Amino acid sequence: MSTDNKLYLFQYKDGYRFNSDSLILYDFISKFNIKGKVLDIGSGCGILGLLLKRNFPAIDLTQVDVQTSHVFLNKKSAAKNHLETEILELDITEANFEKKFDIVLSNPPFYNEGSQKSKNIALKISRYANTLPFDELCKSVSSLIAPRGSFIFCYDAKQIDMLLATLLNFKFKVNDIRFVHTKKTKDASLVLIHAKKSSKSLCKIVSPLFMDSSEMNEIYNKTQTQSQLCQHC
Repeated sequence: MSTDNKLYLFQYKDGYRFNSDSLILYDFISKFNIKGKVLDIGSGCGILGLLLKRNFPAIDLTQVDVQTSHVFLNKKSAAKNHLETEILELDITEANFEKKFDIVLSNPPFYNEGSQKSKNIALKISRYANTLPFDELCKSVSSLIAPRGSFIFCYDAKQIDMLLATLLNFKFKVNDIRFVHTKKTKDASLVLIHAKKSSKSLCKIVSPLFMDSSEMNEIYNKTQTQSQLCQHC
C-alpha cells in the first residue's frame, strides 16, 4: 500500500470513470461485518474491491469484469497499491466458481433504455441496464453466494419496486436500505441495498444521505482516492 494511504486508480481519459456512487457504496458496505470471500462484480478500474482490500486486508477478494480494458486497469491499479486480488475477465452470467462467496457487491449498470446513450461502446456496457439486466444479475448472485451471504449494491432509486420484487423472487431479504439525495429538496436519485439470502431479519431504513452534507465530505476524506488518467495506459 502507498505510504500516504491514498488509493491510486488508473482510468482512461476517454472511457468510463468512477464517480461518487462508488464511494458512497463503499461507505455503505464498510458499515457491515466485512470478512471472508468477497466477489466484486463489474469491478471497472477496481475501486470498490480495492478500497475494501485496503481497509479490510483479511478478506479474500475476487474481482470480475466483462471488458478486457477494465480488467487491465484493475490489475494495474491493484499492482500500484500493492493489494492482493484475483482479477478475472468474465461475464458473470456465465460464471462457474467452485467456491461460494460470503459477500457479493456490485455497482451495476442501471440507466434505462430511455436515457441518452453514448456512442462509446465501453461506456454503453458500463452504464446501461440492458447489458446486465438486474434479474440476470440476481440470478447469478443467487447461484454464487453462500447461505446467509450478503448481496450489497446500488441502483437507480426510481426502480425500487422492480429491485424489491426481483430480490424477493430470488429469495433475498432486504436487511438495510438507504436513499441518496443530491440535496434535501430533491427526490432520491440512488438507493443502497444490503440483502441477505434467506434472511428473516426485519428491514432497517437507514437515514438518507445528502450529497451536499458534511457526511459526504467525510466519505471523500475517508476513501482518499486519486485518479491516474491515461490515454492507453
